[in-house]
Amino acid sequence: MRGEDIFQEALFTTVHLETFVPVDHPLRPIKRLLDEAMRHLDWLFSSIYADAGRESIPPERLIRAQLLQVLYSIRSERQLVEQINYNLLYRWFIGLTIDDVVWNHSSFSTNRDRLLENDVVTELFEEVVHLARKQQLLCEEHFSVDGTLIQAWASQKSYRRKDDDRGPLQGGGRNSEVDFNGEKWRNETHESKTDGDARNGGRGQILI
Repeated sequence: MRGEDIFQEALFTTVHLETFVPVDHPLRPIKRLLDEAMRHLDWLFSSIYADAGRESIPPERLIRAQLLQVLYSIRSERQLVEQINYNLLYRWFIGLTIDDVVWNHSSFSTNRDRLLENDVVTELFEEVVHLARKQQLLCEEHFSVDGTLIQAWASQKSYRRKDDDRGPLQGGGRNSEVDFNGEKWRNETHESKTDGDARNGGRGQILI
């Protein structure tokens, strides 16, 4: 007997997102490791938010969401939010229920600055590496890459003369304009005050 193609939602339903994620899905071990690392940094998350006022979006959820953006090469935060809305796997990984409303994409910008300014990302990275090493998840294999293709933890405004101890400019957003007053700046005379290993370079060359 042919079934009828009729869509009718149940009035009440119980859905556990966990059941939709295969037990061998690669996101499962990533989520376990990431969640453990963030539990160890709970004190740091608490320290960067006020004790009173309206509750913020949990920083742990924002971090999980941005990790998904990297892992799945999602081109923009607007597109990321759109996909979180309908992707059950993403909701499970982030910690959202099927009924939770996803925040506006603009929330990423404000909260990203807060996390960067308080070294949360750096602390989290170091904690993940520590746990991975402790659980023997690291290997000694290595490969070489063109360093000029890797985005450094340094913006143009963080560059100063090596004998200048004022540090990077403050305010004006993450990529404020910098006026070097016509001065030529090279790696032998200038350095980033936020990432000492960063080097200034152009396509196919390093400015020495």
